[in-house]
Amino acid sequence: MSAEGPMPANDQPPSRPKVIKTNQQQVVLYVVLTLILSLITVWGGRTLLRNSETLTFAVGDASSDQARFAAKLADVLKNNTSRFRLKIVNNPDNAKALAQFDRKQADLAIVRTDNKVPPRARTLAILEHDLVLLLGPGNKKIKSLAELKKKKVAVVAENDSSLAFVRTMLDAPEGSEAAAKIQMAPQGIPLDKLFSPGGYGAVIAIVHATRAVRDKAYEQVARRGGFTLNAIDESKALARKIPGIYDETLTAGTLSASPEIPDDDLETIGLEWLLVTQSRMSLSSAGELARIIYENKSELGLENGFATRIEPASVDKDAFVMAHQGAADYINDDTKSFMDKYSDMMYLGAGALSVIGSIFAGLYAKVTRIAPERAGQLSTAILDIGERIEHAHSLDELECLQEELEGILRGAIVGLRDGSISTDGLDTFKLGYEFVRDEIGMRRDYLKRHAGDAERRHAGDADKRPADADKPTLPNDDTNVVVVKTAQSA
Repeated sequence: MSAEGPMPANDQPPSRPKVIKTNQQQVVLYVVLTLILSLITVWGGRTLLRNSETLTFAVGDASSDQARFAAKLADVLKNNTSRFRLKIVNNPDNAKALAQFDRKQADLAIVRTDNKVPPRARTLAILEHDLVLLLGPGNKKIKSLAELKKKKVAVVAENDSSLAFVRTMLDAPEGSEAAAKIQMAPQGIPLDKLFSPGGYGAVIAIVHATRAVRDKAYEQVARRGGFTLNAIDESKALARKIPGIYDETLTAGTLSASPEIPDDDLETIGLEWLLVTQSRMSLSSAGELARIIYENKSELGLENGFATRIEPASVDKDAFVMAHQGAADYINDDTKSFMDKYSDMMYLGAGALSVIGSIFAGLYAKVTRIAPERAGQLSTAILDIGERIEHAHSLDELECLQEELEGILRGAIVGLRDGSISTDGLDTFKLGYEFVRDEIGMRRDYLKRHAGDAERRHAGDADKRPADADKPTLPNDDTNVVVVKTAQSA
């Protein structure tokens, strides 16, 4: 009887790569890259928006107060690293600048309230007040504006638009005899010279309030008894009659402390210089521009006093020129919510996350992702074990195949748990496993049964054999099955 030793178990197939850890690392990397690129996109978009808004400022000639204020505002915006940049466009006069603004060719302009205000203008700030001073020669009082229709009146002002205003105020139509008596005073002529014999019977000076307070000429002329400052008692009636006129109260000593001019509070009329913008300007832009102006008032004032006392725009609904809603929100300190402040950045960030995330998700799914092994692919290894079953001639060999089969099963269970094996073809895997398992069981029963028969036949042959038979006999086919019992299989 031939005996075969236990055949060494076939080497197990190489272990599958641990793909789940690699895939998790890729997912984490792509998530981090998505967040970083989204933040860069939002920051870049914010930077682009902050540095891309250029505002056109229409002003008069370069020597005017309006042009010089615009130049100072441009410097303030630059020094504050604001996203606004000013493009200053000079015109022959302020009327031409307003016409340019009205044609939507400018974003900013300065308008005095007696001018024709473009309908789309919205106020950002009140830059200056103009006072209308009614002056008479010597100690002569002027009781009413009606008296001026009989007098020759000089208008002291910076431009001819003030002449038209005075004629409107005195109800002197253009071309009438009364209008002809109202004339612009020569620039730079001293006030007392205007009241010289044969000169003017009254002077109406339209001056910036901040300049009037600083001007020492009124005090010098008053000491020589050169003029009398008169009240305009019709101020409230004129304010109701003529749009853009405001009744003002001059406190005692406004023009001169010694002698005190006026010697008591005095009623007069005034005008306002408004910094206006187009109504289409966004709320955030108008609010930010208003904030910069209010916070830097000391740097925006001119040497002659213009715009040294900037005031917030009037937020009243009946204001002559309505405040821009963005400026009104800042003036009223309407605190915006987090969503209001950063909604544009959040929308940009959400869009960037969506686009960049989709790109990386597609890249991961189609290119870089290590796909898990399909359960159906393990069926090949199982069937290979099945093909080797019929060549197993001992229980030890069969036990090795059984252990190999169980190793594949354990690996499949672990892979299904950690994701390194997908459920594709799982039914095929189960069917193959059950088939091979049953085949091993049937082969085990076969080996045990035929091993028992062989032992019984060998025992019978030994009893019939002569005692002196030393020569071994060749085994028949039934004796080719040998059971080798090892400690492992016992």
